[in-house]
Amino acid sequence: MRKMKTIDLVYAGMFAALMAVGANIAQFLVVGGIPITLQTFFAILAGLLLGSRLGSISMIVYTLVGLAGAPVFAQFTGGPGVLFKPTFGFILSYILVAYVAGKIVESKSRPTVITFMIASFTAFILNYVLGTNYMYYAYKFWADAPEGFTYGMAWLWMLAPLPKDILLSVVAALLSPRIYAAVSKTSKRPQVA
Repeated sequence: MRKMKTIDLVYAGMFAALMAVGANIAQFLVVGGIPITLQTFFAILAGLLLGSRLGSISMIVYTLVGLAGAPVFAQFTGGPGVLFKPTFGFILSYILVAYVAGKIVESKSRPTVITFMIASFTAFILNYVLGTNYMYYAYKFWADAPEGFTYGMAWLWMLAPLPKDILLSVVAALLSPRIYAAVSKTSKRPQVA
């Protein structure tokens, strides 16, 4: 098991902070109870740039800081009560999103832009599938569901942030090779092809 260096701690902290900013940058936009945020973008970027291990650690730090009570989640919320909100599945998915994006990039000895694009979109789809399904079951079992709430309605709500998240997934994939190359110089990662 590789020891964490000081720079790794800085990167993990930086992405935890970026998640907090991304959660609240457009805090007034809410569609169907779902805040429109930049969290998916930063979670994907954490995995692409930091790798599976450090990227997921940064998302775990973000989640734990929020659950401890810091107002870092969307709409400046935090604390253990967030566990019971229908959107908590998205927060949990960020850990897996960063891990999977990082694993895909790490699977190549010389990752290309195509590798970053595949990793970005795989992580984006994973975020939507896990978060939306959690939201549906939360509304069905413990949250106050709107009248006539269905599985299809949960997915319809996801159409509002979909164009933004597709665009930002492309941006993450296109930005990452250059930043990855710079980050790779401080670690023993393979260079971009």
